[in-house]
Amino acid sequence: MPGIVLAERGAGADITEMERGSWLFPDGANRDRMLELDRELRPVRAAVIGLLVASLLVSGPWLGWWTLAPVLGAIAVFRLADERMDTMERPEWALFGAWVTSEVIMAAAVAVSGGPLVPTTAWLAIPVLTLGARFSDRGIALGVGLAIACLVGVELGVNTAAVVANPPLLVAPAALILCVAMFQTVLMRSEIRLRGEVVIDPLTGLLNRRALERRVEELEQQSKLTRQQVGLIAADIDHFKRFNDEYGHQAGDALLVDVAYALRKSLRAFDFGYRTGGEEFLVVLPGAKLEDAAQLAETLRDAVASVETDDRRVTMSCGVAASRDGAAFEFERVFEQADAALYEAKAAGRNRVRPQVGAAAPRAA
Repeated sequence: MPGIVLAERGAGADITEMERGSWLFPDGANRDRMLELDRELRPVRAAVIGLLVASLLVSGPWLGWWTLAPVLGAIAVFRLADERMDTMERPEWALFGAWVTSEVIMAAAVAVSGGPLVPTTAWLAIPVLTLGARFSDRGIALGVGLAIACLVGVELGVNTAAVVANPPLLVAPAALILCVAMFQTVLMRSEIRLRGEVVIDPLTGLLNRRALERRVEELEQQSKLTRQQVGLIAADIDHFKRFNDEYGHQAGDALLVDVAYALRKSLRAFDFGYRTGGEEFLVVLPGAKLEDAAQLAETLRDAVASVETDDRRVTMSCGVAASRDGAAFEFERVFEQADAALYEAKAAGRNRVRPQVGAAAPRAA
């Protein structure tokens, strides 16, 4: 995997909180993919906003320069949401809130520039383009409803007489919003399905090495600016080869599924888990100090120990490391520390958590 070198013995567990849902994601299953797609949409979103600003600058003498203010407000809202999402338990609400704000701000820009009589009315369809890439059917329905409500409010609120005299002023942009939503939803559902086949481990449902590579690159870039600490938990199932040899690969696969489920239930929405090989997992914790990562590792170890396997005891060892406070995150360095700590945990008898070399051991829960 280019840019990321994981030891063959490695460590790692990828898991995300797929089981804990919210109103926007009832089963939680697509939350990770939503975040992944949103990160890829950010450069495109920036380019679109730049294009809108340029068009408003060109149109300023006719529409008025004040129309720039709402667009600049939308930029500030999305920037705030991007900064907060990685540390929120329900990041989809931050994203949806930013989306709602952008639609309302777009409606305000249309209203101050003339309402139903200006070409910018069609701009209300632009945010709808991203609904299918980010949200469940509930979120899409709510977003489309809001877009239509904004359109009706702007047109009737600014110039009711013009709409009554010429109904297509309202009907045409409303139809555009609905058509965009329908086509984009179908296209993005197909994209999500294909993407899932690429970045999701088919056995456990966890993210894979390819997804890890993308996430690491983003965290390293962010860390250069924010200096936010990032923790890693390298983990693997103790004596998994022996288990496979004794009970067979089918039982081994079933064990991996059960362990992944136990881990997944213990992680928060902003913790990122990956299956990096065989019985090896890696958990990536943005914003976590060493003590926080070690505490979570103990929780994960306990969760695996509770897995029921017909009286066959299952345990997991964990190595924990974190980037230095105030220093940029370097994945390879922090991973090497976590992997070395995992080796120490196994050498000390397995079924335990070890922090990076030189740090104090965490207290067991």
